[in-house]
Amino acid sequence: MPHNTLWSTAWQAGPAAGPPGRGTEVVVSVTEFVTHRPWTTLSVGAAGVRLRRTWPRTPGAVGMWLWAEIGPRMNRTGSITVWTAREHLLGFVARPDHRRIVDAYRDRGTLRSATWDTPFTGRGALHASARRLLTGADPWPAATP
Repeated sequence: MPHNTLWSTAWQAGPAAGPPGRGTEVVVSVTEFVTHRPWTTLSVGAAGVRLRRTWPRTPGAVGMWLWAEIGPRMNRTGSITVWTAREHLLGFVARPDHRRIVDAYRDRGTLRSATWDTPFTGRGALHASARRLLTGADPWPAATP
């Protein structure tokens, strides 16, 4: 059985991307959207790319990667985002352009996310920890009420 490939975009810096000092606390958020039908994945990914264009003006955004699983089913896509504070992440989630995307695809798949605070030790370390989650090497945290 062929293995799927987890593909991600290059790092997209946000306005808070100035080099945080090593050990500075950041917030990492990983989202995964699993579509019910593989042909929907492309349009979800395209919506993410359009939203990514506003990233350089998103308050509190340190940086982001978009990702997709490339393989026979090709039905997973999402983002890895880094923030200066949870308030900025919540502000982004509440933005009208983000809400429109969530509402448009609400019944076309399943969304899950994980968010954690961590000391900044470099983009590579953040990306690696998120990839471990996405590849199943680390378990997704249990949902909290």
